[in-house]
Amino acid sequence: MMQSQSAPRELVVAVPKGRVLDQLGPRLEAAGLDPAPLYAKGRELIRVDRERGIRYLLLKPDDVPTWVEYGAADLGIVGRDVLLEREYDLYAPVDLGIGRCRMMVCGKPGQPVRGEGGRTLRVATKFMNIAARHFREKGVAVELIYVQGSVELAPLTGLADVIVDLVETGETLRANGLSPLEPICEISSVVVANRASLKLERERIAPLLERLAARG
Repeated sequence: MMQSQSAPRELVVAVPKGRVLDQLGPRLEAAGLDPAPLYAKGRELIRVDRERGIRYLLLKPDDVPTWVEYGAADLGIVGRDVLLEREYDLYAPVDLGIGRCRMMVCGKPGQPVRGEGGRTLRVATKFMNIAARHFREKGVAVELIYVQGSVELAPLTGLADVIVDLVETGETLRANGLSPLEPICEISSVVVANRASLKLERERIAPLLERLAARG
């Protein structure tokens, strides 16, 4: 008797919960995938597209690269800010061009972006490594203060002179009397791939990456 071949395993794709997920659907659909499982109501964190052999993991954005790096997911969608903040052994072959924003130094209008009179500049941020690299390259001495949320309060309360944060529209800054002072880098969402998966599943992953890279 001839033995039937087993079906190939599902490709596992880690996707971020939140605002980027809304923008991701059209890109997945254009690449021949069905985003419907991602938007189905329910609290399930694993969503399966059985017809196309895709298993989606719904994760917090900061956790996506960890699942991919350790092989729990083959591919992932993640903001470039997460990759810049922490070092991962990942291949990032496709910029999706969604979730666009800028990493900026922000503060009160006219605030110098360096310490005055020899004083160290105090910077509040959750992006400690990005901020440290930026000011180190500029030769500015800083004291970094880790703040997880409501970072706009830091210059208003005297906790810090400036902040380093993501800026999309700038509305929150304006509402709190702050403004962008200095750009650091452009941010968007990229596709990351596990290096082992890329070798073992190249015949399936490479065409998918090509379709995700195609725009329009």
